[in-house]
This record gives sequence, structure tokens and C-alpha cells, in this order.
Amino acid sequence: MSQAAVIGIDLGGTNMKAGIVTKSGTILRYDTIPTRAQAGKDALLDQIVEVISMYRSYAQSSQIEISAIGIGTAGYVNREGVIGFATDNLPGWSGTRLREELELKCGMPIVVDNDVNAMAMGEVWLGAGRHWDDFLCITLGTGIGGCLIEKKMPYRGRTGYAGAYGHQIVQQLEGFPCTCGLSGCWEQYASVTALKRLIGEMTQEGMEPQTPETLFARARSGGEVELHIVERYAQYIAIGLANLIHAFNPTAIVIGGAVTQQGEFLFERIRSYVSRCTMNVYVESPKLPIVPAELGDLAGMFGAAYLALMEDQSI
Repeated sequence: MSQAAVIGIDLGGTNMKAGIVTKSGTILRYDTIPTRAQAGKDALLDQIVEVISMYRSYAQSSQIEISAIGIGTAGYVNREGVIGFATDNLPGWSGTRLREELELKCGMPIVVDNDVNAMAMGEVWLGAGRHWDDFLCITLGTGIGGCLIEKKMPYRGRTGYAGAYGHQIVQQLEGFPCTCGLSGCWEQYASVTALKRLIGEMTQEGMEPQTPETLFARARSGGEVELHIVERYAQYIAIGLANLIHAFNPTAIVIGGAVTQQGEFLFERIRSYVSRCTMNVYVESPKLPIVPAELGDLAGMFGAAYLALMEDQSI
């Protein structure tokens, strides 16, 4: 008897994380594959089809029945699965009718969503978000993405592009220019990219070059300069979160991205600064949970699979 499952794909500019997942969340196969993004749209579409074909062949030989495919992709995705806009991390990706083209090539139901929505849905299903029906999910990476979960589903907005929280303006006058064309966007201060710039700006002359990893390691050991940088970075994160808290009054906030591996060393500082720049009624009685995501690099793949599972109610 065959085992029912779906394919989940988390498509980024550097890597594609793909897996075959059952309705209970069991991974039957998982791969991280370098994305051929710089080769352009057509090459990337072909690569996705190759991965899907590889998985379907594996499933057939392993008595696994694949019923649907979910894809979380970088870029702004509308309700029809069309990429409204993508940065140069995925050249030529803007305007791609991804769901339509893949369904024609693969002959299977395809669900396409923004990668942060997929990450949030992974946390809804199996991660930190499983504790709440409603919460705000933020990812701190190359940029900053977000997703408001309501009744365990993403709030998508008028055209499907809701969640561009990294582009709230936090420093209009003389703000750093952003990849979106605006200036002073939150992600220019609180993303990992921004942290790297902050390290360069605040590291004293004569000190060794640092990465975010070495920064936190030295800060934990009591390095004064490094601690100061971490404090400043936590403040920048908190400023954007305070704006979102005042706007949405969320039940909880789940934060993902590599820097969240720093755990309480970073999160206790974020919470402290959030309390300082947010009206008390929004964060106390009861205390607003601000917690790290739990699924790490697997969140987007799990979330894409979960969206596919919801598409196919027969599983």
C-alpha cells in the first residue's frame, strides 16, 4: 500500500530546500540544492521541474503517492501564484506566472506563496506558532520579511503582498537607501545585512574583522565593543517591532532567521527594548510573548508542504 505525501519546496536565491512530507510532518526525503538563479528565469523553472521529476520518480519507486506540490519563493506573490516583484537575487523572476507554468509542466496541483508566508505556516504547523491561532511572524535575513497569521492562515491583503514589514520607514531623513528604491527602511537597520554593516561601522580601528558569529561570541565573553554593537542591533529590531505591535496588537511574535540562534542572549535584549518603546498596555498584562522560531532552515519547506496538504483535502 502506498504512503500519501506532498512535495514542499523552499526557493531562495542561494539554495532550494526540498522535501517529501507526510500529513503527520514526517520527512521521507530532504535535499538542499544550489539554486541556478543567476542563469535566469527559464533555467530556474527547468531546475524546479527537474527536482519535482526527481522526487516523483523516487516516490514511485518507494511506494509513495505524491498528490500536490507547495512552493515558497522569494519575491512578492499574488493570489494567483504570480511573482509580482523579485529582487536581483532571482534575476528575471518578476512577472513569472509560477503556479500556472508549473502546473502545465508537471500536471499536478501546485500551491505558490511567498517564502515568509511559507515559513510562518511551517511554524503554525510544527513550530513555535502551534501554540497560537494568531501571531506575527518576522524573519531577519538578507532582508526582513513578515507574515500576520490570523486563525492559523496568512493575512494576504488586497493583492496578496501583505507582510513587507521590512519596508516600514524608520529613518526617513538621511536614511540608508534600500533595494526597494526607498530610503530608511527597517531592513536597512535590523536585517543580517544591516548587522554586517553596523559591525563595520562600529568596529574600532585595529580590531580584527568580524562576522555576526564572531561578534556574538565575543559579546558573550564580555567584549565591550561587541556588546555595544549587539545592544544597538537589538534596539533597531525593537523599533520595528514596536511599530508592528502598535499596529496589530498581536497575540505573540515569532522571529526566525540565523541570528535567532543566539537565543536568550539576543532575545532578552529585544524584549527589553520593545518594552521601552511600546505603550505598556500593548506588552503587559498579559506579557506579550516574543520568541524564536523553532524549525530553523526547515520552516519554509515544511510550510510549503503544509500549504500543499491543505490544497489536497484527500490526504
